[in-house]
Amino acid sequence: MTNAGTNLFGIALGELGSVLARVDESRVDAACAMLAGANKIVVYGCGREALQIKGFAMRLYHLGLPVSVVGDMTTPPLGVGDVFLVSSGPGETSTVLTLMRVARETGAIVLLLTAQGESSAARIADFALLVPAQTMADDQGPEKASVLPMGSLFEGALFVLFEVMVLKLKAITGATSEAMRARHTNME
Repeated sequence: MTNAGTNLFGIALGELGSVLARVDESRVDAACAMLAGANKIVVYGCGREALQIKGFAMRLYHLGLPVSVVGDMTTPPLGVGDVFLVSSGPGETSTVLTLMRVARETGAIVLLLTAQGESSAARIADFALLVPAQTMADDQGPEKASVLPMGSLFEGALFVLFEVMVLKLKAITGATSEAMRARHTNME
């Protein structure tokens, strides 16, 4: 496929829309309820998924929710009543699988975002939210379905999904736009 004469923006947006149209909104609502009711939320993702989940963590903080990112020096220990929110598009990332097991051993709820509902990560998770998009697990050969490279379709879908989840969590928590803005850093 060449880029000449092709509306790549239109194709990419169409692919994103198709993925998000297949996300089960009732499961999105359930995931939001888990996050809103958590004592603590700790998030993790690898690679470019980490960028998306860290952006979501920032918005969770703006909403006033108790959130941390694995690897930060201030990340508290997990326990009962907490949620470990983890992203693994392919569902087989060794670091993710290890951290999921650690979180489960503490009694925390493991909430997984994945494109592979039959993956190892999906079997370990307490709750899996399926985002049916191409990842690096299926980006080659006849499996390739997206104009976007590698796992970009999954990562882009995460961004839009997280923004919708912020809107749903804003309604659940009663957070105002003014309160969210007041929590934004002044250290930029």
